[in-house]
Amino acid sequence: MKHFFIIASFAALFFGCKVDPKIVVANSPIQEVLPDGWPKPVYTFSNNPLSEAKFQLGRALFYDPILSIDSTVSCASCHQDFAAFANAGHQLSHGIKELNGNRNAPPLFNLNWHPYFMHDGGINHIEVQPLGPISNTVEMGENIGHVITKLQRSARYRNLFGSDEINSQNMLKAMAQFMGMLYSYNSKYDQVKKSGAQQSFTGSEFHGYQLFLTNCNGCHKEPLFSDFQFRSNGLKVNPALNDSGRAHITGLSTDKFKFKTPSLRNIALTAPYMHDGRFENLDSVLNYYTRAFENTQNLDAQLPAGGFQFSATDKKDIINFLKTLSDTALINNARFKDPKHF
Repeated sequence: MKHFFIIASFAALFFGCKVDPKIVVANSPIQEVLPDGWPKPVYTFSNNPLSEAKFQLGRALFYDPILSIDSTVSCASCHQDFAAFANAGHQLSHGIKELNGNRNAPPLFNLNWHPYFMHDGGINHIEVQPLGPISNTVEMGENIGHVITKLQRSARYRNLFGSDEINSQNMLKAMAQFMGMLYSYNSKYDQVKKSGAQQSFTGSEFHGYQLFLTNCNGCHKEPLFSDFQFRSNGLKVNPALNDSGRAHITGLSTDKFKFKTPSLRNIALTAPYMHDGRFENLDSVLNYYTRAFENTQNLDAQLPAGGFQFSATDKKDIINFLKTLSDTALINNARFKDPKHF
């Protein structure tokens, strides 16, 4: 996804809310979650009090193509629940009129911990993130004023907004509530890590975990499996896209070809991989990291220029570990699915 502006920071919203550590389950009241051992989230709901009504409004908006100019594309078109809210099988995002974007649609979960959004970090607040794809000419091709007009004309949305005015602020806050509730912390990995857990890694998974800690954890830090920094991993530039990454936002040559480190949670569910979706499967990704990097401009210092020395068994074990990061509780939760289907 490519966006052409940076949204100003809303730092005042980031702090000051006590987080309830209780687990969210289907059909329970929505509440903030802070799993044991996790850092404090960047975004809390201190200025956007959680309510079932706002959550359901955000859910309806997320799945409704009314946000696009021709009512053909919704947020869910590129963020599918069964793929951990990524775009299964599509290298690049696709929008109105069958147009393709320039980047792979990233998965959506644990967004309250993200200091930036989009591969280049062009948006830095969850409450304004939807404005990017809504206004993008090859995604939704709409403007927020016209979206609000359409919502105001809709009996369904007049009911869903209730006593709240139908305006952009209330719309975006509701969407932040739905997206912010997409927590992912119930994978096999999480069960193993819990004190006294009955579950354990297989031998292959455990070996893969040890290799991960030694070679990958520097960028994909536990427990979120990302440090959310911008890094170049040496990918050869696709001449059809000529994507400069973070430099597209900052204009700095030192940011050229750097992209936000993705979380590896649910990685087995979110193929294809990299900012342009060039790798179809995890085998291709691991094979890439065991070769010399072709594009060394701004190559991250934690990457050995000649690639990692993983054997075939090592790569298999790392992939087996990565599969333990899949959270079926997230993708099967009925509260996060299209409300028209329930």
